[in-house]
Amino acid sequence: MNIIKLILAFGMALALSASLVAPASAATWYNPETNRFEDRAETAGRGGSSIKKQIVSYETSQKPGTIIINTAERRLYLVLEDGKAMKYGIGVGREGFTWSGTNRISRKAEWPGWTPPPAMRKRVPDLPAYMPGGPDNPLGARALYIGSTLYRVHGTSEPWTIGQAVSSGCIRMTNDDVTDLYERVQVGARIVVNH
Repeated sequence: MNIIKLILAFGMALALSASLVAPASAATWYNPETNRFEDRAETAGRGGSSIKKQIVSYETSQKPGTIIINTAERRLYLVLEDGKAMKYGIGVGREGFTWSGTNRISRKAEWPGWTPPPAMRKRVPDLPAYMPGGPDNPLGARALYIGSTLYRVHGTSEPWTIGQAVSSGCIRMTNDDVTDLYERVQVGARIVVNH
């Protein structure tokens, strides 16, 4: 039953993070607050994230290279040496779509393509069967795949959503921050997600 919930949560996360649905509607994005597609020009004034990455003191028993996500705080920590961590702002799952657990980064991808699951396409019929990677792709500049789950830590073309609970489980970062994290993290790195 938990696997079904995870699959459904991931499907909704992708639908909620979709910002470009097809070439014919390149100026639209999916707004999870209104549950509809909106004109990108109307929301462009929202700007980017005001949460900047920074090195902070961080006590943990986890080894350097571990990613620790605090969904309640809406922050991701990359454990560094000497009691330090790189702290990033993130967007997380909205109420009812948060999750926790420990896994490993199983794959990394630059400008990943996106194939919405059939269940998501049923809920949001305007979604394409496949969207190639690029600046308007909902997965953004980089993606870190979490084990064999459908969840990812990924970029976004909607940086104003950082610091908010808007996805259905995926962890989103600004494209600059996810690119920075991507360069620092190895496949096989441990990832810990806490509520």
